[in-house]
Parts: sequence; C-alpha cells; structure tokens
Amino acid sequence: MSRIGKQPITIPAGVEIKVEDGTVFVKGAKGELSQKISDLINVSIEDGVLTVSRVNDTKEAASFHGLTRTLINNMVIGVSQGFQKKLELVGVGYRAALKGKALEMQLGYSHPVVIDEIEGITFEVPSQTEILVKGIDKQKVGQVAADIRKWRKPEPYKGKGIRYEGEYIRRKLGKAAGA
Repeated sequence: MSRIGKQPITIPAGVEIKVEDGTVFVKGAKGELSQKISDLINVSIEDGVLTVSRVNDTKEAASFHGLTRTLINNMVIGVSQGFQKKLELVGVGYRAALKGKALEMQLGYSHPVVIDEIEGITFEVPSQTEILVKGIDKQKVGQVAADIRKWRKPEPYKGKGIRYEGEYIRRKLGKAAGA
C-alpha cells in the first residue's frame, strides 16, 4: 500500500472539489485547476476529507496511487495558498527589474534578458538581486524558475549565476591549487 496515497486530504474552507468523467476540478480563492486521473484510481469526498484509493492491486494502479494523491493535494494547496520559488542573482552587475509585467535581467550579456508575462505566473522583484516566481500550479512555478535559472547557472569557481534560495554551490579552487 502506498504510504502517501493512503493519507487523506483535508479540504480547507473556501475550496471546492468536483470529480467528473475522470477529471478532478479544484476551485479556490486564487483560481481553478484541473487534473485528469487514471481509471485505476477512485477519488471520494466525505465530510470535508478527500481519499484516494485503487480499483485493484496491480503494479500500474499502485504507481498511480501516490502520484494522484500528491497532484490533488498540490492543487488544493495551490488554489488556497499558492506556491513560490525564490531565485538569487549572484555576480557583479547581475540585477533584475520588472518592466510592466515582464521580467528584465542584466546577466553579463551584451543585451538584457527579457522574460515576458506567463499565464498563471507572476514575478516580483523585492530587491535587484532577488526574484520571486509565484503561481497556483506547482509544476508551472518550478518550470518557470528552472527556465530563468538556465540563463546563468551557478558556476563552481566564483559562484556567480542564478541560484535557488538556500542552494549550496560546491566551490572549486581553480588554477592556484595546482601550483
């Protein structure tokens, strides 16, 4: 039995969940999300608690059990609280700013890097070296943050680049270590 799959999901106040034709719809204060689920999984709602169970004990059903529960839980958290990823810019001259709703970054290239507004995602720049990526879809927030980080991955010699908050960069010594 899946340890994650058998945990119930408590539905917070202000969140509505409907299951229709193999799709789960979650509606809350921050928006709406939907997720198609496998035929091998049953979703039942009783007294403000959602439970996910398997139709049978095949290996395929077992693999969908925990996944489906986690996806639904992430949707519930997303529409009630939202998700965010914080990125830090480390390097001389590296800075970010908002131009309208687009994110503009100076990353040592001859031109600024502009990331246009993405549906369901908002950018915040609390300081020139910090970027907050916010949204209700956990997967989308993580993907946008990873795409921003791809512009300048942290390098191991000086530690310059775009990194996640709290990310540890293993430093190398460089040429001086060999002498």
